[in-house]
Amino acid sequence: MLTTPVSVRTARPEDRRALAKVLSRAFYDDPVTSYFYPRDRTRERHARTFFAIRLRQLGVQEQVHTTDDLAGAALWALPGRWREEGHEVIQYLPTVPAMLPRLRTALRAMRLIEDHHPHEPHLYLSILGTDPSQQGRGIGSALLGPGLRLADEDGLPCYLESSKESNVAFYARHGFTVREVIALPGDGPRLWLMWREPR
Repeated sequence: MLTTPVSVRTARPEDRRALAKVLSRAFYDDPVTSYFYPRDRTRERHARTFFAIRLRQLGVQEQVHTTDDLAGAALWALPGRWREEGHEVIQYLPTVPAMLPRLRTALRAMRLIEDHHPHEPHLYLSILGTDPSQQGRGIGSALLGPGLRLADEDGLPCYLESSKESNVAFYARHGFTVREVIALPGDGPRLWLMWREPR
């Protein structure tokens, strides 16, 4: 079956609102999203706020890629930029009320994820998501392309945390291997920490 090639471009500031909505739908049933935002009724709204903040933070350095029809997005942090500065962390305050039922556990989880993050220079795939209605068209693979090419051109490894075991094989097809599996505190889900050497 022939598929239409997916055109990928750098996201523009005017795309951010639509992409935040797409990502909130893409991650609605994600185990980590459900862990941080346990209330089904408000999860999509709070996730949309989170993604809007993250898109704004990363967008200034042009490491957010999307498709012409805004069907998904890949958010990459450049080397040395994966850890958020104090003023960036403060921007997430609007999402805190949604985490109140398990705020202490959520903070421990964030610390655990940060503690396991590699310190050597790398590109960090912070977020990759496709609108559920558009999945299966090769959009995720296409969105990975620019970041992987940049990494290979600059001789940099890549890192990501997969929150679904079912996605591990997808990332493996793009050269990632599992370095470690961790479980988030309490009743938290597992994370597959994955690494890719440059090619």
